[in-house]
Amino acid sequence: MVSHVIVPNPVLAWAGVKSSPETLKAISSVYHLNDPIYIQYWYYMTNLLQGNLGISPVSHEQVSQELINFFPATIELSIAALMLSVLIGIPMGVLSALWKGKKLDYPIRALYLAGIASPPFLYALILQLAFSYYFRILPSSGRLSPTLQPPAHITGMYTLDSLLTGNATDFINSVQHLILPATTLALLSFSIITRITRSSVLEMQNKDFVRTAKSKGLPRTVVTYRHVLRNALTSTITVIGFTVQYLLSGAIVVETIFFWPGIGHYTTQSVLSLDFPSIMGVTVLLTLVVVFTNLVTDLAYGVLDPRVRYN
Repeated sequence: MVSHVIVPNPVLAWAGVKSSPETLKAISSVYHLNDPIYIQYWYYMTNLLQGNLGISPVSHEQVSQELINFFPATIELSIAALMLSVLIGIPMGVLSALWKGKKLDYPIRALYLAGIASPPFLYALILQLAFSYYFRILPSSGRLSPTLQPPAHITGMYTLDSLLTGNATDFINSVQHLILPATTLALLSFSIITRITRSSVLEMQNKDFVRTAKSKGLPRTVVTYRHVLRNALTSTITVIGFTVQYLLSGAIVVETIFFWPGIGHYTTQSVLSLDFPSIMGVTVLLTLVVVFTNLVTDLAYGVLDPRVRYN
C-alpha cells in the first residue's frame, strides 16, 4: 500500500521513462502490477510462504540470495558492537550505582546521557575525522583493504573466516576496518545498557535479601556480584535483546557512512532505487531477527532467575 502511494507506477522508475511500452508491459506482468492490490498481496504471500522473496528489478537477482550475501557483514558488525556495549555498559552501570552521588557517578551519567541524545551520524563523522583523517591509524570505509583478497567464504564474516582459515593478514586488516563502525554503534547502545544496569543495581541494593546478606557479614564483592548483580541482570538482559534490534536499525546509517556492505547499506541503495521487492525482503528478514532475539531473551530469564522455569 505504501509503495503505491509513494510511486504510483514503479515500472517507470525501474525501466526508465524512455523504455518502450512493450518493456513496461512485460515488467508489469512479471510483478503483477496491473492486478488489484489484494491480488498482488496474494501472490506475494504465496511466494513468501514458499521461501521466495522475489527478484530485484534493479539487480535482476533473487532477493533471498542478495540478503544471504549482505547479511553476514551486518551480523559481524552488530556482534562486535554488542560485545563492546556489554563489556563497557554493564561495568559502568555497576560502578555508577555503587558510587552513587560521588565523583565517579557524575561523568558516567553524563557520558551515557550524551550517548542517548547524540545521533549516530555525529559519532561516525567524528571518529572518521579523528582516527582516519588526522591520526591516520584506522581505515574509514569498507571491510578489507582493496589490495587484499577476501578470505575463503565460510560464514561470510571476514574476521571469523580469516581465523578459521588461518589468514592472519586478513584478520588484522578486517579488525582494523571493523573498529570504527563497531565503536560508533556501541556508543549508541552502551548508554541504554549502562542506564538500565545502574537503575537495577540501585533497586536491588534496597531489597531485604541484600540487607540480610550484608548483616551476615558477607564481603562487599560477594554481596555485589552474587546477590545484587545476578538479580539486576534480568532487566539488563531485556535491554540487550532490545539493543540487538536497535543496532540493526542504527546500522542503516552507520553502514552508509562507512560504506560497510551490509544490510543497512543494501537497504539504503534499495530505497534510493525504489527496489520494493528488496525493501520487503529486508523487512521480512529484520522481523525474523526481532522474533528470534525476543525468544532468546525469554529463554535467558530461566538461566538468570531461578523463579522462572520453562517446562
